[in-house]
Amino acid sequence: MSPLLPTTLVGSYPQPDWLIDKEMLTGRPPLRVAMGDVWKVAPEHLLEAQDDAVRVTTSELERAGLDILTDGEVRRESYFNQFANALSGIDTDNPGAALSRAGRPTKVPRATGPIERTDPVLVRDVEFLRSLTQEPIKVTVPGAFTMTRLVQDDYYHDGEAMIAAYAKAVNAEFKDLKRAGADIVQLGEPYLQSNADQARVHGLKAIDMALGGIEGETAVHLCFGYAYVVSDKPSGYSFLAELDACAARQISVEAAQPGLDPTILGRLPSKTIIYGVLDLKAAPEAPERVADRIRAALHHVPAERLVVAPDCGMKYLPRDIAFAKLKAMAEGAALVRAEIMG
Repeated sequence: MSPLLPTTLVGSYPQPDWLIDKEMLTGRPPLRVAMGDVWKVAPEHLLEAQDDAVRVTTSELERAGLDILTDGEVRRESYFNQFANALSGIDTDNPGAALSRAGRPTKVPRATGPIERTDPVLVRDVEFLRSLTQEPIKVTVPGAFTMTRLVQDDYYHDGEAMIAAYAKAVNAEFKDLKRAGADIVQLGEPYLQSNADQARVHGLKAIDMALGGIEGETAVHLCFGYAYVVSDKPSGYSFLAELDACAARQISVEAAQPGLDPTILGRLPSKTIIYGVLDLKAAPEAPERVADRIRAALHHVPAERLVVAPDCGMKYLPRDIAFAKLKAMAEGAALVRAEIMG
């Protein structure tokens, strides 16, 4: 059982410098095709090196005091590539183009045939993480709606059919990940926010198809983009209240960097809120500052429906800064938990 106000990540944690070339990773826009050249380790040693990175990351998250652990997505070039490019019907060798959330053209895979999941993608990752800890664990897979925004459709020519194909693949993966030991499965759906008009047409259906028949905790992660990339974030969500009707039990929202008015949490009366309390563009917060952000949220959502997390994605932070922030987050949550428990 997780404590009241459990703490967790919503996305990535910094990868070790010995594993990945951070200058190369940060020196160009994220690609949605393979970026194998960013790894510092030879291909024949990469899996072992990634396993070691997960061991280190899991240990750091536990020492920081997190209650729900992940592998920090340290095996991933980006949140998108690992799963989306493992599906059949996808050509990553001859990329197409699509617009990023910032409206810039970016290289993306092409859909050239039926999009299908022929083999598990992340099961081994979850089994490995499960072997390292007895704490609850969570894994994130990019959502069907977002994946359709980051592929050039040269096969379906039908957005709804392509969403359905991606959702079917995610659903099969989630069922296997649950069997492998994942306590929480999370959809990464950043494009619900940046493509709100289309999200209102297809977003809930994409979520519900992906989560159909999934037992236990499920989550949808929204974000405005990495703090490293996006300096000026909107102060509100264009697609949020609609999610109260979706199948996911938890909805994540960024709040610290964009200065989100916590009254917006009232738009999700039936959901557990994964609430961002760390501004990843700023220096490490004091625990009391984190506690203040949690207290503000508790005016609008009961503690039983609040999970404490950073804003989106710590990938580009120095590891010592990321660790200090998570430690302050756990300590801030503990302060508020103690107040509630008396």
